[in-house]
Amino acid sequence: PAPPRFSGGGSAPLGSVQPGSVMGWAVLLVVAVVLVPAAASWVPSAEEELQFKAWMLQHNRRYGPDEYPHRLRVFLGNKRRIEEHNAGNHSFQMSLNQFSDLTFAEFKKLFLWREPQNCSATKGNFLRSSGPYPASIDWRKKGNYVTPVKNQGPCGSCWTFSTTGCLESAIAIATGKLLSLAEQQLVDCAQAFNNHGCSGGLPSQAFEYILYNKGLMGEDTYPYRAENGTCKFQPEKAVAFVKDVINITQYDEDGMVEAVGMHNPVSFAFEVTGNFMHYRKGVYSK
Repeated sequence: PAPPRFSGGGSAPLGSVQPGSVMGWAVLLVVAVVLVPAAASWVPSAEEELQFKAWMLQHNRRYGPDEYPHRLRVFLGNKRRIEEHNAGNHSFQMSLNQFSDLTFAEFKKLFLWREPQNCSATKGNFLRSSGPYPASIDWRKKGNYVTPVKNQGPCGSCWTFSTTGCLESAIAIATGKLLSLAEQQLVDCAQAFNNHGCSGGLPSQAFEYILYNKGLMGEDTYPYRAENGTCKFQPEKAVAFVKDVINITQYDEDGMVEAVGMHNPVSFAFEVTGNFMHYRKGVYSK
């Protein structure tokens, strides 16, 4: 038989051998031997897959064949952290929820405000007394003063719910009438006050908007859509108004105690950390 021919460069003709090609295949085979077992080492149990599929059904999730194993792994990692937390001695409990297929980085990108604003750190104008302050207070137990918890959905509008929740309680304490106010109006209309709809904002700016805009509509006439939209405010349908906005100085915990204990529930913002993503109940502590 004729000896093998070596090509001088470019692509090799079928049946020829290039210098170094045998070594190249040897390296590839070694890499394959190392990588394949590593990729195949993680196999979820049948019970874990059933739990994940039940969660998918509950939250109406669907994934393609490439995304499914990644989301399953993320879900099981979150589930393990929740179980470890709940087995410890903590003041609050965690549980699976609609965010359990997300990493915290994904959750943060989708739902949290990413740019700190200096107005939250400026000195407030709340003049507190020297006490005495109540040892504890729960406005839910004092009367019909607190609206049910709402869901902001896939929109970074937490600032609007903090605003309406505080204002709803203040109105109920003052008038005895508990309203459900329009977060969507704040999402759509408060941009001139350094708010950014589903991309975040601050309750202090939202209160300023309501004050100078001459009112906020109810949720029944301006329903929540969890997305940015054009402003549809109708002044004649406004049901809530703000006479003044009082800010509590940052880190003034006594000021917050007095405001809540002597006046009404307040609106505040804090930096969300990973374990708050699956908060269920109890007194949250970082």
